[in-house]
Amino acid sequence: MEYKWIVPFTLLAFILVLVNCDSSYYRRRYVPKPCTLCNTHNDLCCMLMEEGEGICCKGSVSQNVQHAKFISMGSLRANRPAFEPSKNKPSSWSIEFWNYKSFITAAAQYQPSGFGTTYKDGGNVSLGKMEVAALLAHIGSKVTCDNEENGGSYIYRPVTCGLCNYKEKNTNITYCDERYNFTDIYPCAPGVAYYGRGALPIYWNYNYGEATKDLNVDLLNHPEYIEKNATLAFLVAIWRWMTPVTKNQPSAHDVFIGNWKPTKNDNLAKRVSGFGTTMNVLYGHLVCGKGSNETSMNKIIDYYLRYLDLIGVNSSKAGPRELLSCTDQVPFNPSVAQSP
Repeated sequence: MEYKWIVPFTLLAFILVLVNCDSSYYRRRYVPKPCTLCNTHNDLCCMLMEEGEGICCKGSVSQNVQHAKFISMGSLRANRPAFEPSKNKPSSWSIEFWNYKSFITAAAQYQPSGFGTTYKDGGNVSLGKMEVAALLAHIGSKVTCDNEENGGSYIYRPVTCGLCNYKEKNTNITYCDERYNFTDIYPCAPGVAYYGRGALPIYWNYNYGEATKDLNVDLLNHPEYIEKNATLAFLVAIWRWMTPVTKNQPSAHDVFIGNWKPTKNDNLAKRVSGFGTTMNVLYGHLVCGKGSNETSMNKIIDYYLRYLDLIGVNSSKAGPRELLSCTDQVPFNPSVAQSP
């Protein structure tokens, strides 16, 4: 009698395991086992490989962007020898600071929310790759060593350089909004400066305060933590990408992957889902609505197109210029852009 019940329960358990994975990824000769770093809150979603760790059914950033690709996208060491110690080298430079492991570790925390692993159109893997390229394009344009040392001066080298700066070159500005000192919400800590730090630099005490609340790391009192930990520096960047700057606007993530649906007012303001509007979300009037010759905007676009090719996605998939740029867009909430 007991045997009769064992068989149905065994079959039911097997079926439940199967539905954790998309059928197009499942291989019957493999039995699913727990995977790490999967884009799911249930770690059972994976394919067992003959050797090594299983593959996530819904992918992972580490699968979409492997180490060699990241090096070619983000490291100066792929393009040229590291600088020798020099009195001319800015103190904000640290070529060795940025590394693949730190990026993947940070990305894994936001994979359950869809970062770099969102699928649409029947499971198109390129969308996840494109999102990672998009974020890294913003990062690359902000922290690149795009100045070549040359006899004590620096020559601009667009796009060809990788990740380098981990903090603002000018650390003399405090970026303390003193209005917050009269409240209990994100007052400036004594002697602390809130200049730009991290892979996608954040500024101002209120942004450090929001990051403190969401990441559970005391960056309001200790913003220097970002300068000392590459994983945290990447994590803050991904947090900024995934989190709306204000309650009344979308996140860069939602704008990029198409979760955000423009309203009638957005359409009138020429704001549409796509890469261009991520610049509007992150930088507002500092970059957008300034015409087609705006240097910062074009620099970010150049990085994005180059990174798409490096990551294995044809840059033609980026779409037409009107989706890539924010040339004619009315800025989102121009007074609260996160950069100085």
